[in-house]
Amino acid sequence: MAKINTQHSYPGMHRLSVRTTDDDVARIENGCIRTHSLCEDVSSELQRVVSVGGRHASESQTSSFTGRGAMARLSRFVVSVRSWATRHTHHEDQRPDSFLERIRGPELIEVSTRQSNIRSFLGIREQPGGVNRKKKEIFVIDPSSNIYYNWLTIIAAPVFYNWCMLVCRACFDELQEDHIKLWLFLDYGSDIIYIFDTFVRFRTGFLEQGLLVQDEKKLRDHYTKTLQFKLDVLSVVPTDVAYLKFGLNYPELRFNRLLRISRLFEFFDRTETRTNYPNMFRIGNLVLYILIIIHWNACIYFAISKLIGFGTDSWVYPNVSIPEYGRLSRKYIYSLYWSTLTLTTIGETPPPVKDEEYLFVVIDFLVGVLIFATIVGNVGSMISNMNASRAEFQAKVDSIKQYMHFRKVTKDLEARVIKWFDYLWTNKKTVDEKEVLKNLPDKLKAEIAINVHLDTLKKVRIFQDCEAGLLIELVLKLKPTVFSPGDYICKKGDIGREMYIIKEGKLAVVADDGITQFVVLSDGSYFGEISILNIKGSKSGNRRTANIRSIGYSDLFCLSKDDLMEALTEYPEAKKALEEKGRQILMKDNLIDEEAAKAGADPKDLEEKVEKLETALDTLQTRFARLLAEYTSSQQKVKQRLARVETRVKKYGSGTLSVGEAEGEKPEEEKKQ
Repeated sequence: MAKINTQHSYPGMHRLSVRTTDDDVARIENGCIRTHSLCEDVSSELQRVVSVGGRHASESQTSSFTGRGAMARLSRFVVSVRSWATRHTHHEDQRPDSFLERIRGPELIEVSTRQSNIRSFLGIREQPGGVNRKKKEIFVIDPSSNIYYNWLTIIAAPVFYNWCMLVCRACFDELQEDHIKLWLFLDYGSDIIYIFDTFVRFRTGFLEQGLLVQDEKKLRDHYTKTLQFKLDVLSVVPTDVAYLKFGLNYPELRFNRLLRISRLFEFFDRTETRTNYPNMFRIGNLVLYILIIIHWNACIYFAISKLIGFGTDSWVYPNVSIPEYGRLSRKYIYSLYWSTLTLTTIGETPPPVKDEEYLFVVIDFLVGVLIFATIVGNVGSMISNMNASRAEFQAKVDSIKQYMHFRKVTKDLEARVIKWFDYLWTNKKTVDEKEVLKNLPDKLKAEIAINVHLDTLKKVRIFQDCEAGLLIELVLKLKPTVFSPGDYICKKGDIGREMYIIKEGKLAVVADDGITQFVVLSDGSYFGEISILNIKGSKSGNRRTANIRSIGYSDLFCLSKDDLMEALTEYPEAKKALEEKGRQILMKDNLIDEEAAKAGADPKDLEEKVEKLETALDTLQTRFARLLAEYTSSQQKVKQRLARVETRVKKYGSGTLSVGEAEGEKPEEEKKQ
């Protein structure tokens, strides 16, 4: 940061300067100094200068451009500009969702970026001596960013243009001659994009040990060592300089531009991963490949006809002197028609006459059979993949129908089952989330689950106050389930093995008659935790205390008792909070025995713990017996080997021991083999 000063000398305390040390950098990295400290320091310095200028204004009346009054006016102007800029440019950042922030954690900031920002805030300059010299930063494109994909979209256009138009212009002379200015403009425009794409390649980052490399030398070496660099260089070689010798009607001189086709393939791959309709894109991509192959084959057919001579036999293109066949559109459409019939092996084309014609047709037939067999197979698999989910779902429905018909299920129940399946398919609830997300780590699974079910989970109090680790474990153990209208989720007196969280729909707490409704539960409500918490003194034990019935179709999350207890084992505070809330509900309904609650541990809990200890002890005994057997076996083998060694020592002496061991162990190895 430069110092602001005037021609007059001010005391040291009034000079505008910012002094930084390594301690300041360290304090800022640790969060002790706010990022706006620089602006505040400068503002305070300016205000002090203003006050100084005001005090000394009466002492000296000098020129408005050189006196202290000028410095005061300049300072006031800077302060006012800064306050205006602060009001208009400093907006409060959008606060992240605290619910998601607990799961995702703080965003990672690269050390180099943080250091550069701190030094730029503090105004540290590069010194000639190299004390505070920082490394020159370069612009690096992340291959996974939107900027890189947008550039692929731009570079794909000239590549596609060259692949479609160069061969067409080289074979059809009228197309090249009638629009020469347009082609020159498009050609050299694409060359400029090609050259710029080479520089983009030099600035495209790559991952090394999981981090994006931003070193200029590494990026350059990484690109220049690849085959693609050589192809890119060849694709921008100015071969069209030969226009000066041969003329402008030889676009085939630019065929080296076709070597950059990898950019087109890369664009297709990136688009396929980004689109929400990958199967449709694959089909469209295959159709495009078919059209390009037919287009190239048509142009080659016309070029061969021109080389042999138009109208010289029945196979080549007819004589162009005939007005009907002299038009450019007829030339291309006729060649395209012939190419389509040949490559699709439909036939109906004039037979070849000359040897070179036979050779070309044979090659065409082979290419057509190989390429189109592959394409047709891929199209078939894509179409089947598009309907794979529907076919799998329909197979499940058919198997259920066959079972109900075989078991003679009532028509009313059969209709309810079919309606339940229809509801699942209509509302897109047939996806098995665990199967889809099984390849992701638990952290990403939990984050996806929370993002998908965020609105519901925000309403659940047990999720709002619990720790992030417990939240991850509980979310991963939730199992979605759907209930039909009139279904009982639980009945009073049933053994409770799971708790439920309402995602969508309405449930009614009803009386024993199933009609009288006490209360209606909606999104975010949860129930069933009392019967699975084993609260001390509960008169109902692990039995359900209410009848809950689905009013319409209801989507619920189910959390089993074993999963909940497994998660709460490491989080005793959350378990105490849940038990306390359940105890309050039981006291409100007079379903708790206070004396039993104060008596101590529940005998049932002790029995369960004893059973668990017995199971663990049995497991340990089994493992110990296995280890003991392995130890005994190895000990016997060692004793046998020592006995053999002692026998050989007594027989041959210590000098020939190694030879004897080698000779004695060879037969044993042969027996084992």
